[in-house]
Amino acid sequence: MHPCPLCITQRIFVVAAGIIAILAAIHNPGITGLRVYAALGLLAAGSGAGFSGRHVWLQNLPEDQVPSCGPGLSYMFENFPIMEAFELLLLGDGNCSEVVWSFLGLSIPGWLLVSFIGLIIINGWQLFRKA
Repeated sequence: MHPCPLCITQRIFVVAAGIIAILAAIHNPGITGLRVYAALGLLAAGSGAGFSGRHVWLQNLPEDQVPSCGPGLSYMFENFPIMEAFELLLLGDGNCSEVVWSFLGLSIPGWLLVSFIGLIIINGWQLFRKA
């Protein structure tokens, strides 16, 4: 399976949230550091949830409302200004609406959305819990 642009974006946020969690575990900070790591984790998970939600929304659009397929990833970065390429990457296109795998009725972006929501809950709890 070849990942679409939104899949790649979601993977970046999964990796970012994982790196933040590993750094927090290795560092084992005090309460202030814990809250800083939790806020960073909340930011990564919240951003990832936003992109996963958009991807799920694109996958559930009626056929006549699906946006047209855009250029490939390498073409975008070679021929467009960097900010325009990132904008196209983050918006998704018709390729993103295709469901190629599902488990228990949820596609990969759906499962990522569930995971990001779990990470938001955990990081929010870490951020606001008493010392």
